[in-house]
Amino acid sequence: MTYTPPAELARCAVVDLGSNSVRLVVFEGSGRNPVAIFNEKAVLRLGRGLQETGRLNESGMAQALTVMNRYAAIARAMKAKPFEVLATAAVREAENGPDFVATLQRRMADVPIRVLTGEEEAALAAEGLLCGIPSANGVLADIGGGSMELVRLQRGRHGPAKTFPLGVIRLAERSGGDLAQARAIVEADLAKEPLAQGEAGRDLYLVGGAWRALARIHMAQTNYPLNIVHHYTIGREEARDLTSVIAAASRRVLERMPGVPRRRVEDLPFAAIVLRRMLRTTDAGRVVFSANGLREGWYMRLMSPAERARDPLLAAGLDYARRFSRNQAMPAALLAWTDPLFPGETGEARRLRKAACWMSDIGSHDHPEYRAEQAFLRILRQPGIGLDHHARAFLGLALALRYEAEPQAPFLTTARMLLGEEAKRRAIILGIAMRLAYTLSAGTPDLLAGTRLVADHVLTLRLSEGSGVFAGESVTRRLERLGAAMGRDTMTAVEA
Repeated sequence: MTYTPPAELARCAVVDLGSNSVRLVVFEGSGRNPVAIFNEKAVLRLGRGLQETGRLNESGMAQALTVMNRYAAIARAMKAKPFEVLATAAVREAENGPDFVATLQRRMADVPIRVLTGEEEAALAAEGLLCGIPSANGVLADIGGGSMELVRLQRGRHGPAKTFPLGVIRLAERSGGDLAQARAIVEADLAKEPLAQGEAGRDLYLVGGAWRALARIHMAQTNYPLNIVHHYTIGREEARDLTSVIAAASRRVLERMPGVPRRRVEDLPFAAIVLRRMLRTTDAGRVVFSANGLREGWYMRLMSPAERARDPLLAAGLDYARRFSRNQAMPAALLAWTDPLFPGETGEARRLRKAACWMSDIGSHDHPEYRAEQAFLRILRQPGIGLDHHARAFLGLALALRYEAEPQAPFLTTARMLLGEEAKRRAIILGIAMRLAYTLSAGTPDLLAGTRLVADHVLTLRLSEGSGVFAGESVTRRLERLGAAMGRDTMTAVEA
């Protein structure tokens, strides 16, 4: 029996045919945040030997034919349309690249195969990054096996781009495997390059598997509490220390380091050398790692301008409300109801509170004994791209308390480690307030409209007479808990 996904869950697929690896990603739906339902990679090293021979690696090409046949079969079986192949540096630069593409095209006659220019590759990487970090400001460096693309980012817009022969395979071959020579090559290639010049305080955004491997090493070394590379952020000096350690380590030492992917061992020192030079030229204050890149950029180009312009965090909140909420009018009412508790909040704080309100009913279909932990883990570990690590921790903590978790519950340790004291306080207040609101209203805006909070020197819950709400034991207990979190006495009042 064949399966056809519902229209709202239509699928599309893209193959990223790179110098080091080839990857198929199948996305489902057409929302602001790409949802990858299938992701498979094969390491082919098509670009191995390209520097010396000018040709694609013969073994890699033979493997590619088998792998690409599988990927085409998967895309057909999953009913993914459109399905497209994007080839990057090795294929576009190799003498036998056109013949290889022609051979692939004969075997996949109905599949578009596009060989990207360096500028096109850079633009797609930038659009993929901005998909998840729409306010990015600084320099993007997308490293692959054959090339590295640099893109200037100006407050959420990508500007000029340029490609360099500094992919990890290419750099290793250009330098003959000598790290000192590799360092000289990188310095010469980037010397006085305008795109690599930054401004103090801006960020350096890193896209590509070699960069992600460095992030995983740093996370393992520091016992970071969340094993998600996307949005992982470290300071300039931490990044410099990391590059020094990796560049100086022997292969044996690298293989024994926690978090080191085995297939990346020989690439890591060259990635570290490039990163160290990028830190110097850009003068970046922070390094931000991204799991998004070319493939997500391709996905975003399928979206309408209106969809691309949406806030990814709030879009994620709305998606959760559509999937789990019992009443989609409740989040807006809840946002207004909690306004008195957060006077003078910043725009970013309100954005997080709004997202929490949209997500506030995600445990409605879970077992009552496990709703708090399920809600927390669903947000903390969800694969969506619209949440940085701070947002994941804040929203997870708020939603756990919405389902009556204790702030010191062991499963909330990750959130407590990722949040500062003020952020924890706000998340706790919001979570307890949402619990009170749902207790009063049964999750309906009509009943919630018969209540309001007044946060003066005393926190007062005002109830409209005859509205169907009253201050029973559970309401009183939760109001007192909210008052304790805010450091205020509480009272209830009935108004005509």
